[in-house]
Formats: sequence, structure tokens, C-alpha cells
Amino acid sequence: MVKSSMFLSEVFHSLSDPTRRKILEGLSKRPLTVSEIKAPFRISLVAISKHLKVLERAKLIRRQKMGREHMIRLHPQPLRDAHRYIESFKKDWSRQLDALEKFLERNT
Repeated sequence: MVKSSMFLSEVFHSLSDPTRRKILEGLSKRPLTVSEIKAPFRISLVAISKHLKVLERAKLIRRQKMGREHMIRLHPQPLRDAHRYIESFKKDWSRQLDALEKFLERNT
């Protein structure tokens, strides 16, 4: 459980940054080189590399060296795990929201 919790923390930390989310959106369409990932951003290659390291630490991307280029691919399993974690709360949230809705209907 501790390892799983630490892993989810890395995933959610990775997703907390809009640049990293944009990188993942691009990678959801197709694998990209580091240069292709950097192209739409007005930040340095060093900054992009730092974002990629955060995504790698969370295991959200995989890197493959092809000659001088690094091909980056989305690895969606950690996103599925995070989604499953969030979904585990859905039943309780729905029940509580239904109760709130009934309360508000009775008291308005």
C-alpha cells in the first residue's frame, strides 16, 4: 500500500503541471521526439527535459534512443491506475451528493 501510495503521488504530481499535461496530450496522438515535444512550447530544451524526467519518474512515458534522437511514448497504465483510484470514491461521492440534493429539495 505504501509503494502504491507513493506511486500515485508521483502520477498526480506529474499531472499537476499544465506543461506536462500538454506533453501527455501530444503523446496520446503518437510517439514524439524530444524536439517535437519542445516545438509548441516557449521554454528551453533543458526545461522540457526536466518535465520529461518527472513524467518518467511517474512511469507515464517511455524513452527509446534511436540514433541521436530519443523517441518518447506515452505509457498509459499509470493513468489507468489513477483513474481506478479516483473511481473507487465515486460510489460514496454519488451517495453523498444524492443525499445533499434530497436535503436541498426538502429545505427550499
